[in-house]
Amino acid sequence: MKNILKIEHIEKYYGSKGNVTKAIDDISFNVYEGEFIGVMGASGSGKTTLLNVISTIDTVSAGHIFLEGKDITEIDHKNIAKFRRENLGFIFQDFNLLDTLTIHENIALALTINKCDANKIDDKVIKISRQLGIEDILKKYPYEVSGGQKQRCACARAIINNPKLILADEPTGALDSKSAQMLLQSIKNMNEQLSATILMVTHDAFSASYAKRILFLRDGKIFNELIKGEKSRKQFFNEILDVMTLLGGDLSDVR
Repeated sequence: MKNILKIEHIEKYYGSKGNVTKAIDDISFNVYEGEFIGVMGASGSGKTTLLNVISTIDTVSAGHIFLEGKDITEIDHKNIAKFRRENLGFIFQDFNLLDTLTIHENIALALTINKCDANKIDDKVIKISRQLGIEDILKKYPYEVSGGQKQRCACARAIINNPKLILADEPTGALDSKSAQMLLQSIKNMNEQLSATILMVTHDAFSASYAKRILFLRDGKIFNELIKGEKSRKQFFNEILDVMTLLGGDLSDVR
C-alpha cells in the first residue's frame, strides 16, 4: 500500500519561556492511499492543531511531515499556496462557498485556479456533481440550497482536482442529523468509489464511525487507535464510545 502521509515525531508549542503549552507531543503515524481516517479527542487534545500543521496553515515546532515523500515542513512561504492547491482538498464546517457564484461556478473555481483546460471544466463538474448527487442544483446559488447540499458541493470542490489528501474539519458540525448522515455517506463514497484519501477531524462518534481507522488524541499524544476491519458500523460506533469513555472526558465534549 502506498504511503501518502508520514507524520514523524512532530511537536507543536505555543507561548514562550515560563508559559509554554504543548499542543502536540511527539506524534507519529502514517496514512496510506485510499484510507479514511478519523481523528478524535476532547477539546484541547490537539486534533485541530494536528489538522492545521498537516494542512500547512500552521508550522510544527519539531519533527517532519511528508506528503508522498516531500517534506512539507521545509516548503517556503511563497510556495505554500501553490502546494495546497496542487495537493490538498479541504472540507470545512462552514462550507466556505461564495454566495455570488452558482454551485457549478463554486465547484469550477477550484479547476480555474489550478489552470485546468477551460474546455474540460464543464464535463468535470457535471461528472463529480452526478457522483455526489447534486447535478440538479448546479444552476442554483448557495443560499438557495440546503446545508447538506452545500456540504456536498464543498465535497465536489475538494475532490475535483484529484488531491493527494482531503482534510475534513468537523464537516457535520453545522448540519442537522439527516443532512449529516447524507454528507457522511457522500464522504464515504468519495473514499470507496473515487479512491480519495481522507483525514477527518471530528468530535462526533457517529461521524467517526464512517471512517476505517480512528486515532484518539489526549493531551497532544496518540492515546489509542481503532481499526474498523470487518465490523459493522454499529459495532465500530460502540467501540468508539468505549474508547471515549476511557479517555476520561465528558462524552458531551465529543459529540
